[in-house]
Amino acid sequence: MQTEEEIIAGCKQGKAAAQEKLYTLYSRRMMAVCTRYTKSRFEAEDIFHEAFVKVFKHLDSYNGGSFEGWVRRIFVNTAINHWHQNRKYEFQTDYSTVEESTPAGDDIISSISGQELLLLINQLPEGYKVIFNLYVVEGYNHREISEMLGIAEGTSKSQLAKAKSHLKKTLQKHSISEKC
Repeated sequence: MQTEEEIIAGCKQGKAAAQEKLYTLYSRRMMAVCTRYTKSRFEAEDIFHEAFVKVFKHLDSYNGGSFEGWVRRIFVNTAINHWHQNRKYEFQTDYSTVEESTPAGDDIISSISGQELLLLINQLPEGYKVIFNLYVVEGYNHREISEMLGIAEGTSKSQLAKAKSHLKKTLQKHSISEKC
């Protein structure tokens, strides 16, 4: 079995077999990234294919370190670019005066599966979902998110707080309906 380094070297040489192996190695994880930023499988597939083309096209710019992190960044950036091109912002107001509030009872999340949580995240309004994914899942800070999306840092904080609140309410309804 080839190592990741050998597969990358083969891709840089234009070997189709190496490109197929790289695609197979990362396709599931990167498709999951794409689906977190879209409303439909069709949109996710568009982003997925566009991002993989970028990976192969810019492979020479990879300089070491976590290859998966490098690939993931291309996929996230492609998803954000797609979001910019195809969405009207659902948040235009600068909420910089709003303080971030974390809802109490976050331990509700530990009672559901990861798959259930992903389904709930995908039901968030578009602006909430993008910021929640960037902050919670991808680990970007509010300053980075504000630069990526072209919004105020306070807006990012506000949207995250609203996303958490929305998820909490949904989880509480979920928890109540299970007990009935």
